[in-house]
Amino acid sequence: MKINTKKLVLIAMFISLSFIGAYIPIPSPVGTLGLDSMSGYLAGLLLGSLEGGLIAFIGHLIIAVNKGFYLTAPVHLIVAFMMLVSVYLYGFTYRRTNIFTAAFVGILLNGVVSPLVLLLFPQFGWSFFLGTLPFLLTASALNVILSILIYIPLKNNIFND
Repeated sequence: MKINTKKLVLIAMFISLSFIGAYIPIPSPVGTLGLDSMSGYLAGLLLGSLEGGLIAFIGHLIIAVNKGFYLTAPVHLIVAFMMLVSVYLYGFTYRRTNIFTAAFVGILLNGVVSPLVLLLFPQFGWSFFLGTLPFLLTASALNVILSILIYIPLKNNIFND
């Protein structure tokens, strides 16, 4: 990951967009679903997999702090790490295959696999997972699809060095 001033400014911009996206809610029983990860997914396509993953990680932690770590700090750290992995693999898959496969990977990882990790905690169970799954899949699909729709007109623009 080569960091220059331009890339650093873009990363900061995408982190800010993540924070703003958190205030565009998607109704759910979990309470934190929004368009916060869309900027990480978009950055994963425009800037690189690792950059996008770091943006999603930092963005989730900023939002969790802002909302008072209501799921506890350790759970939010794991969720943030899973966001990093999901966005990283989304960008990586796009570079190795195509946008459709990448979209499937991003939605599956963020909407299904990530919440499965929460089953390791005693306060979460299968009922939590099954009850939130439709909302998580919807939010994940919206974030990924919006990132693709925004990426298409920008892919040959100023973001490429």
